[in-house]
Amino acid sequence: MNGTTGTQVNTADGGGGGGGDPVGVQIQQSRRLPDFLQSVNLKYVKLGYHYLISHLLTLCLIPVMAVILVEVSQMNPDDIRQLWLHLQYNLVSIIICSAVLVFGSTVYIMTRPRPVYLVDYSCYKAPEHLKAPYERFMQHSRLTGDFDESSLEFQRKILERSGLGDETYVPEAMHQLPPQPSMQAAREEAEQVMFGALDKLFANTSVKPKKIGVLVVNCSLFNPTPSLSAMIVNKYKLRGNIRSFNLGGMGCSAGVIAVDLAKDMLQVHRNTYAVVVSTENITQNWYFGNKKSMLIPNCLFRVGGSAVLLSNKSMDRRRAKYKLVHAVRTHRGADDKAFRCVYQEQDDAGKTGVSLSKDLMAIAGGALKTNITTLGPLVLPISEQLLFFGSLIIKKIFNKHIKPYIPDFKLAFDHFCIHAGGRAVIDELEKNLQLTQVHVEASRMTLHRFGNTSSSSIWYELAYIEAKGRMKKGNKVWQIAFGSGFKCNSAVWQALRNVKPSPDGPWEDCIDRYPVKVVS
Repeated sequence: MNGTTGTQVNTADGGGGGGGDPVGVQIQQSRRLPDFLQSVNLKYVKLGYHYLISHLLTLCLIPVMAVILVEVSQMNPDDIRQLWLHLQYNLVSIIICSAVLVFGSTVYIMTRPRPVYLVDYSCYKAPEHLKAPYERFMQHSRLTGDFDESSLEFQRKILERSGLGDETYVPEAMHQLPPQPSMQAAREEAEQVMFGALDKLFANTSVKPKKIGVLVVNCSLFNPTPSLSAMIVNKYKLRGNIRSFNLGGMGCSAGVIAVDLAKDMLQVHRNTYAVVVSTENITQNWYFGNKKSMLIPNCLFRVGGSAVLLSNKSMDRRRAKYKLVHAVRTHRGADDKAFRCVYQEQDDAGKTGVSLSKDLMAIAGGALKTNITTLGPLVLPISEQLLFFGSLIIKKIFNKHIKPYIPDFKLAFDHFCIHAGGRAVIDELEKNLQLTQVHVEASRMTLHRFGNTSSSSIWYELAYIEAKGRMKKGNKVWQIAFGSGFKCNSAVWQALRNVKPSPDGPWEDCIDRYPVKVVS
């Protein structure tokens, strides 16, 4: 047995008749110490190192404060009188120092970035009749007559491996036989999604639309005239001097871009609200051809959208859910392969769709590496930064084949909202960032329940975490999304309280059924 003292007991039954032989007992004791190299779990050493480095300043200040307190406690009335006289003779110096201190503090307060608060957000949930179960999806695809047998089989395999469940939604036009995509149908889809999310947001926050000073709308593939942002201004009769923006063609990571733009606007315009609406439009962007790389979006993208209310008002801190900590954007568009890896084009038959390159995962990995290299120093504890920097130096000096140390982002974040772009994306980030099943649960379940809702998916994931009751005061959440161009963007939020789900949330009627096991 392992331990400082090992005890072994052997008993032997006596043989033969009568009363039997006496029982023999043998006790052996081992005085060997345990093998600490084998028994010590290195993760606890790492946690101890992390705690030491993170609290190094505090640990250094404690002795200094103790010495000061001891010296002060030993001062008598004469010492205090002498100190006062010294200050009186140097009154001019004290006034100058005080003036400089006040001036410096004023400049700092006036020029520092204003905090941006997330008051609340809402996610659109489509009506039941728009659900597209697997069997119905395949049946409708066959009945359209646009797909050959090879394309139908390809779509079947993609759906089986996609991680999508049977409760995702497609727009009304796609439920018709034959499908009836039109400009009017696309407008109706946009109105249902955007207005549905905004109605819920305004109801939950009790904010009047006239109070909104900044409006940012992002939708990649549907950009009508008047714009989507103009549709919202018209519907809610927003004020005439509103700063409105309409972002198009920026892919699934445009939600973070929109938040970053709203943040910049809130730094300039005081005491106002900003609304960010993120959606995608499927009606006019369904692909009816047989090019394999352009069929994948049909199998993954589904109806969804979100509306987010941001504020720079200090009084909103008390009721806000989160504070925006960082927004980091990475653009790889200068590289030709990255630029074309998600590309809208026409196939040989003249049918329009979005083509996904076979290099997509490799390009996404490169964009992620760049993004977290920028984000890391902003969020990682100093212990992780020292370990990472040290490993790079060792690798450079001694052995180029040594693997660099991968920072543990679990020490920086409590929750992860990885864009539910597809099963492969979630799997790769789980592996490369060394996350656990719990960390990627929100992403997997969002993909299963709602599919890839493009730029709004990270908000469905945040709503999942809240619905599970996991968001506690002080928790940090990392939203990370990928998009055409090619882009990788991150937003970091900190919970200002124990966050409960808002009324009529997207998971309200089904959270008890999740998580579910996704078939491999």
